[in-house]
Amino acid sequence: MLRKAKGKSVGQLKQWLKEDWVRIDSSGNIKGKCGTSKDKKNPDRCLPRAKAQSLSKSERASTAKKKKREGSKGKTVVANTPKAKVRKLSVGGYVARMNKGCGAVMDDRRKRTKYL
Repeated sequence: MLRKAKGKSVGQLKQWLKEDWVRIDSSGNIKGKCGTSKDKKNPDRCLPRAKAQSLSKSERASTAKKKKREGSKGKTVVANTPKAKVRKLSVGGYVARMNKGCGAVMDDRRKRTKYL
């Protein structure tokens, strides 16, 4: 049985490592495998290939530029832009009530799944 660590199961790390990670340059192009950046002090943004391909070129460029901009200030960990965040229901989704009510499920008062 897997232990839980801060809401995520320990086995998720193995799946995370097996994903095909790609490097994105500041113009939004997918440049190759993650970890192959020549600038080791301020590397390019890396994303899973599926997520990178689901974003438009401008969305990839904005998250890569944010990484470069913050990295030049000395930050080593820079969060993705909201569109580039990798979200998975199995590790991050939750069900929340959108409206207050009597508890009956009605068309205008349904529980909605929010993805973080």
